[in-house]
Amino acid sequence: MLDAAVKALSQILSPAMRSILWRSIGLALVLIVVLAIGLQRLLSWLATSGEVWAEMFLGPSFQTPLDILAWIISIAAGLGVVFGAVFLMPAITSLVASFFVDEVADHVEREHYPAERPGTALPLPLAIAEGVKTASLTILVYLVALPFVLFAGAGFIIFFIATAWLLGREYFELAAMRFRSPREAKAMRKDNAAAVFTAGLVIAAFVSIPIVNLATPLFGMAFMVHMHKRLSGPRPELIEPERKARLPLA
Repeated sequence: MLDAAVKALSQILSPAMRSILWRSIGLALVLIVVLAIGLQRLLSWLATSGEVWAEMFLGPSFQTPLDILAWIISIAAGLGVVFGAVFLMPAITSLVASFFVDEVADHVEREHYPAERPGTALPLPLAIAEGVKTASLTILVYLVALPFVLFAGAGFIIFFIATAWLLGREYFELAAMRFRSPREAKAMRKDNAAAVFTAGLVIAAFVSIPIVNLATPLFGMAFMVHMHKRLSGPRPELIEPERKARLPLA
């Protein structure tokens, strides 16, 4: 597994992957900006609406304290946008990954497994659907875990474990579906649940590093291509030529 991680890390910095890396980072930044603007508008609207409602309920004499409270809430909202963008990076990168699945996998397979049958490109709607599903599940799990952040950091542990499971699940199935049906890919992931989850911990650690985590789609996909190859075992197309080479000449 360590060897697979090192190979994935070295390859995402190679010239062949540089174009994908910049496009992936660009798309992730666009999504982060859109998310931040959306959150800021929502929180500002809630603060303004709450101030108007409170003034109507308490009376004009409370206008100054309410203005101060609204100002404090606006600052908190800005911090919340930054905090939210950081914690939603796994969801953002999982969505970004769905656009670059096959490009990354093709590079890995050509460089490290040239003698083997290449995978079949996934239909873009299927890849995007998987990315949206993982992003939605990530946000849902994070919302559930958020209240536990206040209790001795339990929420952060839940975040990390959930991220490992969700991202490990997505990247492995995307890599496996290049060679198997979606049902077979899911079955293989379940049969190797411990290995996939452990690999997911590596991806979760990667996505937790600021700035570096913008490259998560490339690292996660490349890493899981190697993991899928290892968990698939010996490939018949490689075994047969070796067997023939050992046969005595007639």
